[in-house]
Amino acid sequence: MTRDPDLYGDDQCIRRVLNTSEIWAVVGLSNNRDRAAFGVARLIQSKGKRIVPIHPSSATVHGERGYPNLADAVFEIGPIDVVDIFVNSTRAGAVVDDAIAIGAHAVWLQLDVIDEAAAQRARAAGLDVIMDRCPAIEYQRLS
Repeated sequence: MTRDPDLYGDDQCIRRVLNTSEIWAVVGLSNNRDRAAFGVARLIQSKGKRIVPIHPSSATVHGERGYPNLADAVFEIGPIDVVDIFVNSTRAGAVVDDAIAIGAHAVWLQLDVIDEAAAQRARAAGLDVIMDRCPAIEYQRLS
């Protein structure tokens, strides 16, 4: 099966998002060290990016204040460049819609998080879309 690079992200799109973004909202990020989001957020932060934890618990993670949703985060801190989605595929579409609503520049759906209809909505709204990939892997692969 051939993947549509407009939905899954080609190398040019991935490089652009990794190199030009500054603020990453990480949806599903909590203080659970056993979850992939915890380590990936730390890596993103180590690349000089600001992470914004988005989780119902609103916990502070890696020294950054958490928010229950994207709208509250934008209200407090301003624009978000990338919405990194660590939720089940069945919930990803709603997060993508929220990312569109807040004016994010990109959505990044993590490994095994796939919602092609939501990805198409994001592309139609002008966002960069990367799906079924992990920034930790892509940083290493493209460096």
